[in-house]
Amino acid sequence: MRYQITSDSTCDLSPELLQRYNIRLLPLYVNMDGKTLRDGVDVRPDDIYAHVSAGGGLPKTAAVNLADYVRMFTELSAQNDFVIHICISLDFSCCYQNACAAAQEYENVFVVDSENLSTGQGLLVVAAAKLAEQGLSGAEIAERVRALAPKVEASFLIERLDYMRKGGRCSAVAALGANLLHLKPCIEVRNGKMAVCKKYRGSFEKCIRQYVKERLDGREGIAPELAFITHAAADANVVAAAKEEAAQYGSFETVEETQGCTVSCYCGPNTLGILFVRK
Repeated sequence: MRYQITSDSTCDLSPELLQRYNIRLLPLYVNMDGKTLRDGVDVRPDDIYAHVSAGGGLPKTAAVNLADYVRMFTELSAQNDFVIHICISLDFSCCYQNACAAAQEYENVFVVDSENLSTGQGLLVVAAAKLAEQGLSGAEIAERVRALAPKVEASFLIERLDYMRKGGRCSAVAALGANLLHLKPCIEVRNGKMAVCKKYRGSFEKCIRQYVKERLDGREGIAPELAFITHAAADANVVAAAKEEAAQYGSFETVEETQGCTVSCYCGPNTLGILFVRK
């Protein structure tokens, strides 16, 4: 069968993975001081860091609009037996509502709420692509991916809180206190929403090692096929430390490293997470 797996750009998959699985993305919009740019097309993480460092305001993301979805679904539904589109969590954006509204006109377009963001969403996109390769129908794939969504474990460790403070997700007092105490908060996606689950103390590399170990050590209920180490301009030594801990305490067949604008806009540089699926 002919098919197309699509997603919002918030899935933060690497160009190599997008090409490998022939995944098509629709970019969200990033507003930077009055300019509306397309995520991954007109603006990339380094552009955001440079803009904020130069004194610019914190960029804000805007959902893929209804017209964008209609254009894509109109094109792809005519060319394929089915289209699977996987959205960022309904609780983070109105992408899902817009995609569902656009898909109503097409019986062969299936929209799935990932209940996640970044490569938590990306894990479901890759899963959908692999199921399609096995010859499943569009309805079967959508059903299986929806069942898989609650099993995705997505979390990130944040070194600096100025981006979250500027975005209104953390008070100036809390940010100052965390900096003085060298605290690194860990945020986790739970039921489609982000929440702080723990705070680590010490150098970022030390905290990353502890965080990855605690996420993986002694856990037999983790699916071994794939994990993502996703970060926002983290130091190479920090990324290497995360990979070392993942190799020691996990049993993944593949660990992919990715970066993306989603994490960059919300959490700022030197944010890193390990994301995977539970059995």
